[in-house]
Amino acid sequence: MNSSTLAATAAGFLAGLSLIVAIGAQNAFVLRQGARRQAVLAVVAVCALSDAVLIALGVSGVGAVIEAWPAAVTAVGLTGGGFLLCYGLLAVRRLLRPDPAAALVAGGPGAGSARRAVLTCLVLTWLNPHVYLDTVLLLGSLASGRGELRWAFGAGAALASVGWFAALGYGARLLGGLLARPRAWRVLDGVVAATMLTTGGLLIAGV
Repeated sequence: MNSSTLAATAAGFLAGLSLIVAIGAQNAFVLRQGARRQAVLAVVAVCALSDAVLIALGVSGVGAVIEAWPAAVTAVGLTGGGFLLCYGLLAVRRLLRPDPAAALVAGGPGAGSARRAVLTCLVLTWLNPHVYLDTVLLLGSLASGRGELRWAFGAGAALASVGWFAALGYGARLLGGLLARPRAWRVLDGVVAATMLTTGGLLIAGV
């Protein structure tokens, strides 16, 4: 790998990291799954692979097609926003009606199946218009300015996604001692509820 390719990869890594680090519905979900130690590998893999696919679409120039179909973006926004509001209300329910023994059992409160976690993660990823704006449009536009090195830029952005979600999902295990207390789960559910309801409301209001 020559210096130009390395520089393009590093630029893509930094650009990708700057876009995914901000707290959002997807990150909140990965954090909660990591804290629960439930389907962490599957959730991290879905997030990272989804980002890689979307980044590849952006680098290949699909962003122009998405911009030509505003109705599709609106439909995605309404569907995704509705789902986030429902998920946020479930978090509010857990917050108001906590299970005192939940933090003491394996998987944490409200632990569901791996399939449910993966499906939720897919919805949070693919029904969020902001994901397309960040990966397909913005990163795709930045990559196009790199010319022949655009794929190196895209690879760097994809690596940032893998690193971030792995750190978020598995790093949440370090909170295991703190989350052994039911009150800590209520705080986490409060953060999840606020994030999901705010993001869902903004998605619906913005379409």
